[in-house]
Amino acid sequence: MTSLPVLAAAESRKQRLPHVVVIDEDPVVLDYIRQVLDHRAHLHLLSHSGDSLEGLADVPGPDLALIDCHLGDGPYGTAALALLADIRRRWPFVRVVMMSCSGDVQELIRASQLGSVGFILKPFHKGDIELILRQHVAEDDQGQLDTKEIPLDENCSFVRASKRMREVEAHCRLVASTDIPILVLGESGTGKEIAAMFIHKMSARSSRNFLKVNCAAMPLDLLESELFGYEQGAFTGAVKSKPGKFELCNNGTIFLDEIGEMPTALQAKLLQVLQDGSFSRLGSRLTMKVDVRVIAATNINIKEAIARKTFREDLYYRLNGFSIHLPPLRERREEIPILAKYFMFRNAAKFDRAPLPFSATLMQALNSYSWPGNLRELENTVKRYLVLADEQSIINELHPGLGFGLASSSSDDGCTTRGLKRVVRGVKGDAESVLIARTLESTKWNRKAAAADLQISYKALLYKIKQYHLSPQEAI
Repeated sequence: MTSLPVLAAAESRKQRLPHVVVIDEDPVVLDYIRQVLDHRAHLHLLSHSGDSLEGLADVPGPDLALIDCHLGDGPYGTAALALLADIRRRWPFVRVVMMSCSGDVQELIRASQLGSVGFILKPFHKGDIELILRQHVAEDDQGQLDTKEIPLDENCSFVRASKRMREVEAHCRLVASTDIPILVLGESGTGKEIAAMFIHKMSARSSRNFLKVNCAAMPLDLLESELFGYEQGAFTGAVKSKPGKFELCNNGTIFLDEIGEMPTALQAKLLQVLQDGSFSRLGSRLTMKVDVRVIAATNINIKEAIARKTFREDLYYRLNGFSIHLPPLRERREEIPILAKYFMFRNAAKFDRAPLPFSATLMQALNSYSWPGNLRELENTVKRYLVLADEQSIINELHPGLGFGLASSSSDDGCTTRGLKRVVRGVKGDAESVLIARTLESTKWNRKAAAADLQISYKALLYKIKQYHLSPQEAI
């Protein structure tokens, strides 16, 4: 995958050892951290919450604090709360990671509320402490986070630059260490699938399967067989047994997109899987057990769906072990230039084309647009610009009739307003046909894969192929 220069690491700074504060009542834990982080950090170890922080007065500001959440009077009791308050008062920018010997959901939520950016379970696995140090200290030694790109696979990355998305990243890392169900909320196109992939990658299940199921794309019978599989003869056409996504995803993570659109008749069966990991294939009386981490996403108002009786309330509370809300792009406009350049470099590599620059005028047009389709719409706009190589047509598309952008042509050009509109529509059509042709070529004319890549329906793609008279021989 081609790396985006603007997201690459900044020029190397003069290396310094970070200051790390560790507070834990177990001397074995303190000794283990001392051994692991020796020569990697300046360690300041406190053996219990009663220890005074005055001894750290000469520390200009620790980079990281590892704190046991079971201090003195129990999880997040008076001692832990007072300690966190004192640390936040002394060092407002320190990153705090809580340590716990249990994965209790309430502890996880409380840690987030108290401003923790991470949550690590004891006993530690090999590499846990080093990973925490890299994640929360290596980003920047000044207490400010830079733009960051985290590759998830060869096709996509988790990219963030705004304060809102830094908080989303922290919450994703926080919940990744536990197996509680996660509900990802946000408008269409905000990147809910990317957040789910990021959680999976940061979890202990990262080496196992991550599978996605779109609950809105299939009717009841097909969705049930897709999720839970079927036995031979279960229905007409079932010539042999087939495992479902839950079986294939055992010990991994399943992402249920558009969960709010799941038929109510199937919600009870999903609830059973969430409760005890058991289910039966279609046409079978045998019960199977699986260990699957469930991440669900929706862009609908779940509370309204519950009131309308289209979504089970008990399923909602079972899914909502922890919720993560992705803000729309219009609420994090500072990321638009970063994401536009990221999409440009990614798609330029995909289509084997040279990336195009963004002029100040074009970037202003991107920044001032409302983006109702969020990241998905931004990427599609960048794709059109890449194929068309005409920024004025993109500007006119985003801000029609406002005279936004380049100076208008003189009358000598012989182009009336009506003629310009026709030209723009024609140019947009040409760009669309080229993009569709290239996508079909990249998928070897697998129409379903191309429709998914273009993020349009299969029927819409067939219509476009017919509209633009495309065929495999004419693919670019």
